[in-house]
Amino acid sequence: MPALSLIALLSLVATAYHFQLYNTNAIPISIFLFSSSIWAALARQWEVHPPQQQGRHWAQICSGNPFNRIRGCDKYGCGNYGASRQGKGEKHKGVDVICSDGSIVYAPFSGQLSGPIRFFHNGNAIDDGVQITGSGYCVKLVCIHPIRYHGQIQKGQQLGRMLPMQKVFPGIVSHIHVENCDQSDPSHLLRPIPDISPPFPQQDAHWAVVCAGNPTNEIRGCDKYGCGYFGAPRRNGKGEKHRGVDVICADGATVYAPFSGELSGPVKFFHNGNAIDDGVQIRGAGFCVKLLCIHPIRYNGRISKGQVLGRMLPMQRVFPGITSHIHVENCDRSDPTSNLERGKRRK
Repeated sequence: MPALSLIALLSLVATAYHFQLYNTNAIPISIFLFSSSIWAALARQWEVHPPQQQGRHWAQICSGNPFNRIRGCDKYGCGNYGASRQGKGEKHKGVDVICSDGSIVYAPFSGQLSGPIRFFHNGNAIDDGVQITGSGYCVKLVCIHPIRYHGQIQKGQQLGRMLPMQKVFPGIVSHIHVENCDQSDPSHLLRPIPDISPPFPQQDAHWAVVCAGNPTNEIRGCDKYGCGYFGAPRRNGKGEKHRGVDVICADGATVYAPFSGELSGPVKFFHNGNAIDDGVQIRGAGFCVKLLCIHPIRYNGRISKGQVLGRMLPMQRVFPGITSHIHVENCDRSDPTSNLERGKRRK
C-alpha cells in the first residue's frame, strides 16, 4: 500500500511514543516489538477508511460537544440508535447528540437544506428542525432552530441553535435528534477521526480534565438558575457573586482529580442533606481547591492528577433543567478559570 506508507508510519511512531511515555519500563526497541500487530491493525483500519474517505466522518454538530457524544439514559429514555421507546414497543430511529439549550449548531456535512421538519407536530418549544441532503448523505436534525430552511450550507458552517428542550422535558439530557432519511444508524459517522499526533507534555499550571465527557473543562453558561462563570451574580437577594466556576458534568459521570494532592472532607455546600450536598477538598502541587456536588471515592489520603476521584451527583433531582455541573472553588476564593485546561469562560 504505497500511498499509505507515510501516514501509517506516523501512526506507528505515535503509538510507540504513547507506549514509551506512559510505560516507565519501555525502551526504544518497543517500536519494533509491537510493529507487526500495529501494522496489521493499521491495514484493517485503512481498508475500511481509505484516505479519500476520511472526510466521510461528520463535523462537530454542537458547540461544547467536540466529539459528538451521544446521550446516555435518563428518566425519559436512552439516546442510542435502536433504544426502546416507552409504551409503544417502537425503537429509536436516530441518535441523540448531547447539546445544551441555546448552543450553536453546525452542519455535519455540506449539502442542500430543506424544511422545516416537524417531529412532534404540536407546536411545542422544540418542534422545529431541518434536513440536509448532500455529500452522499441525507439527515434530519430535529429540536433545533435553523438560520434558514433552504439553500446551500457547508460542512462546519453554523446551522442554527439548539431549542429549549428543558422547557418541554425538564431534567432530560438536552440533545439534537439526528436521524438519517432512510432511518439507518448514523452513529459511526458521528465518531471523529482520532488524532495520531504525539501528545505534548502537560504544563503543571493547567489542570487535568475534571469530568468524563467534558475534555475541555467547558464552563456552564447561563440557565434559569444563573450563570457558571467566576463572579457571576447570585440570585439570592444578597448581591453576592459566584466564588467558583461550574464545570459542566452530566449526572453520574466519572470525576477526576485536577492535580495531585491530599484529600480532605467531606465538604458540604448546602448543609441541608440534599442529593448533591457532598464534595471534597484537594491540596497539593501548589493548589487548594474544593470540588462540590460530587461523591468522592474517599475523603482522605493521596490522589494523583487524572486519577478517578468520584462521581457526579444527581443535580437534576435538586435543580430540574439546570446544566449539571461540578462547582470548582479555590480555597482562597480566587478565580480558577485559567487553571482549567483549555477551559472556556462563557458569559
